Amino acid sequence: MNIIISNSDKTPIYEQITRQIKDMIMSGSLKEGNALPSMRYLAKELRISMITTKRAYEELERDGYIVSYVGKGSFVKAANQEFIKEQNKMEMEHALAVAVDKAKLSDVSLAELTELITLMFNE
Repeated sequence: MNIIISNSDKTPIYEQITRQIKDMIMSGSLKEGNALPSMRYLAKELRISMITTKRAYEELERDGYIVSYVGKGSFVKAANQEFIKEQNKMEMEHALAVAVDKAKLSDVSLAELTELITLMFNE
């Protein structure tokens, strides 16, 4: 598993881990049933506290991305397609809100913005 921690990022380390694992699950590079590294192993590899990896895994479990079994480890949870679709929609809404704000600041009309989105969608 290739997780990159940035010390210059103001985002807490556990959130960086959580975000990257979520992205791997959403993109399909981590599939249902895949085992995640143990908390101890991940902490050692990233040279961080095991408490930090524990918090990241707890967040992932709470959000429904993984399931953990005592003595066995943590695994990617069975994909709930509706859940994944909803997560993707939320991310799109955020990105579109930023785009709409920039369009308004730049006096880009709704028609121009719609045309741009249509062009990008059809590429």
